[in-house]
Amino acid sequence: MKTVYDFTVKDRKGNNVDLDEYNGKVMLIVNTATGCGFTPHYEPLEAMYRDLRGKGFEILDFPCNQFANQAPGNEDEIHQFCQLKFGTEFPQFAKIDVNGENADPLFAFLASEKPFAGFGGGLKNAALNKFADMNNKKFGDKAYIKWNFTKFLVDKTGKVVARFEPTADMKDVRKAVEDLLG
Repeated sequence: MKTVYDFTVKDRKGNNVDLDEYNGKVMLIVNTATGCGFTPHYEPLEAMYRDLRGKGFEILDFPCNQFANQAPGNEDEIHQFCQLKFGTEFPQFAKIDVNGENADPLFAFLASEKPFAGFGGGLKNAALNKFADMNNKKFGDKAYIKWNFTKFLVDKTGKVVARFEPTADMKDVRKAVEDLLG
């Protein structure tokens, strides 16, 4: 059975990183953007990372510019922004595509394990759904991720156990992480 440990990604400097390095840890894998309405998610993500990394928790941050060009900078600019504005310390990887023909294989795998199930109810979420659908039309059946700050929770064995859309309450994300950590 395939797990996230079977993938190799690039760090923000372009070096290969085997995700097997994270074997035995609970991971939250996130596609991010610095100019998105959800960019403030960096704050609770960093708080969670600081509180839980000593218990075997990692956040893997993958910047992506496929949603309304909301991550236009290069890897160094994005990294500086995140450190200066949010004090992020969790690993940040190379900027990637999460949809389309050039989608990173890790994200295609994550989305196949936990497909999109909706943004939730309410007018705001309905509006985001409409906007995301318009943006992702060009990717057809390769529109794996609907928007920035989609989070995949991975257990200590490398199995994808949950998907949280950007509209999910960060308290719920944290609770799921804490439950996995025991």
